[in-house]
Order: sequence, then C-alpha cells, then structure tokens
Amino acid sequence: MTGLGAITPLGNTAPTYWEGLQAGVSGAAPITRFDASKFKTRFACEVKNYNPDTYFPTKEGRKMDIFTQFALIAADEAIKDARLDEEGVDKDRVGVIWGSGIGGLTSLQAECIAFANGDGTPRFNPFFIPKMIADSASGNISIRHKFRGPNFVTTSACASSSDSIISAFNYIRLNMADVVVTGGSEAAITESGVGGFNALKAMSERNDAPELASRPYDKERDGFVLGEGAASLILEEYEHAKARGAKIYAELIGGGMSADAYHITAPDPEGNGVVLVMQNALRDAGISPAEVDYINTHGTSTPLGDGAEVKAIQKVFGEDAYNLNISSTKSMTGHLLGGAGAIEAVACIMAMQHNIVPPTINHFTDDPELDPKLNFTFNKAQAREVNVAMSNTFGFGGHNTSVIFRKLRD
Repeated sequence: MTGLGAITPLGNTAPTYWEGLQAGVSGAAPITRFDASKFKTRFACEVKNYNPDTYFPTKEGRKMDIFTQFALIAADEAIKDARLDEEGVDKDRVGVIWGSGIGGLTSLQAECIAFANGDGTPRFNPFFIPKMIADSASGNISIRHKFRGPNFVTTSACASSSDSIISAFNYIRLNMADVVVTGGSEAAITESGVGGFNALKAMSERNDAPELASRPYDKERDGFVLGEGAASLILEEYEHAKARGAKIYAELIGGGMSADAYHITAPDPEGNGVVLVMQNALRDAGISPAEVDYINTHGTSTPLGDGAEVKAIQKVFGEDAYNLNISSTKSMTGHLLGGAGAIEAVACIMAMQHNIVPPTINHFTDDPELDPKLNFTFNKAQAREVNVAMSNTFGFGGHNTSVIFRKLRD
C-alpha cells in the first residue's frame, strides 16, 4: 500500500480521519441533506462542511453524483500521496478498481421525482445515466489521471469495496497491472436511502442522542447508523514500488470471500459464512490465527449481526481470540455501505503505522451473550504493537469479505 486518501464523517482527509478515530469522535448528527422530520431515523453520519465547489469547477461537479465526487476526492489524495502522477509510471499498467453498493442514488432519486412531478413528457438530464451508474466512479478516476489499466466497479452491497481491494490484489498477482487505485464510495443519505433502510428496520432510531446511537456490541444496540464518504488505497507490486522509491505503508497479504447462503438480509446466526471467509483469508495470507493482532470487525450495531460475527471469531481463533484487539470503527463513522471496507482498511493500516487500536465507542451495557473476556477496545483507543490486522465486511445477500494487512517485512 503506497498511498491513502479519505473523505469521511470524521475528517475530509486520511490524516484528519485517523485523528477522529483515535479520539473516539462520533460523526453522527441530525440530517442536513433533506428534511427528515417525518422519518423514523432523523440523523446520520454525513461528511461535514462539504462543498463540491471547493474541489471541482461548478460545471464539472454538476456532471457527477456525490458518490463519484467523493471517489475522486479520496483517489486524488491517495494518488498524490503515492506520487503516481510523476513521470516514469507506465499508465497503461495502472488500473482503477472501485467499490460501491448503490452508486448514484441521489441522481436516480432526483430524476425520478422530477419525472413523476411533470406532465409525463420525458425530460431527463443528459448526464442522468452517467451520474447514476456505479462504474462512473472508476471511469472518472481513470479519465482524470489517464490510467489505462483494468477498470471496473465491484458491487456486493456492504462488502463492495473490500471485494474491490481483493480484485486489485488478484489483478496484480496475475500480472495484469503494476498498480491499482482501489477503494470505495457511497452517498446514500437521501429520502429513499433512509426511508428504505427504515422500512427494513435496519437502522437505529435513537433520535434523542444521535452521537450515542451506533453502539456495536452493546446490549442496547438497535441498528446501524448510515454514513457516507470514500476512501482510496494505492495497491502496488512490491518490486515496482521499491524501484520508484515509493513510501510503503503496509502490505496486503491475503483476502477471503464467502457466502452465507442463508437469507437476503439477515446474517446466519451461527456465523458459518463468516467463519469460512476468515479461514479463507488466513489461508491465502499463509498465517495462523495467532499472528493476527487486531480485527476491525463489520460490527454494524445490529442485534443479530454483531453476535454472529463474535461467534465466528471465537470459532476461528479459539483461545487466541483473547489476545486480539477487536473494534468496530462504525461506532464513529456510521456504516458507509459499499464504502465501509475501504475506510476500514485505511483504519487498519493507520493502526499498524501508529501502533494504536481505534476504539469501539458508545459502550454502556455489557451484552450477556458476548464473552466479556474478549477485548472489544471499548470507549478508548489502546496502544499495542499491531503487526497484522484483519478487516471484515459483510453485505446483504450474504456476501462476506475479509482482508489481511501486515507491516512490511524487508
């Protein structure tokens, strides 16, 4: 990993995002993007102080959905961090593989409402389709930077950007690219996004205290908090990175995928698919469970999902589970859906860089169903040597993905 970028509810760059994580800051607040007064959930984790005109000429920004704007902002930061725009980089060998679970929901909703409110005459924005389709993110990044390598978007609900990271890993292993700009973005804080997840009874309705609403592993958890934003990681073949003198944050050593094959929205309560995905990732990485120091869990703050993941961790890690730090950074950022895996991968890499495990905030009441001997890193960041970190992401449809990072060993 030779470059990082992020725009999140905790900060609009990778360093400020990490500062928020260390400090245990909640990104949740009342929704400002629309009037949510009639909704069951009236808060979310929005990107703060966001004005597209700060990043794009007005005419250019209007041609892109906000999820694509976020993608470009995060990718630009990571590309600059990795010095990928310098001379000597073969742009035919630089790919862009991005993740988004929903894509341009803001644009889709706006166009459908405008048509429904009209007289039936089909008047649509000529940029409607390019703004709405999920692959506009990877396409715009490649056009902006003239990267001509493999280019596509992965869509697997909340596992999307972790799948994009594994796809990037595999394309480099197959020698189909030297470098891949990867990551994910989401911008679903809209009437249809919030209303749809409310209808599923998936989101917290703790409107009286939004900043306390995302509480993974707490007995009183009542659903996830919707987030938005993006993160980007530059994944580069090791010898290629060394040859050009690139800064190397960490190495990606393994990735696993699996399916629950259980239910379209509910997790397998025994965590069988999650057991399999972590086993697959460990096998691909060629390491034992005892070598993992930190797991950034999927940990969405839902009653069923959190418990199933903890069961799976204990099955895979056995006694070694008690030596782990476990935390859910969604307690601070909310759930970025298809962008979750990307921002949580950045959190893992930063944890290794600084030897600090970010906390799971908003813990008030122990859940008697969860083993109290496990270290959930409740409420405050903890200092420890982090040499190997695992990131888990799971999506509606039963999609499971796990990636493993390690400090670079010369």
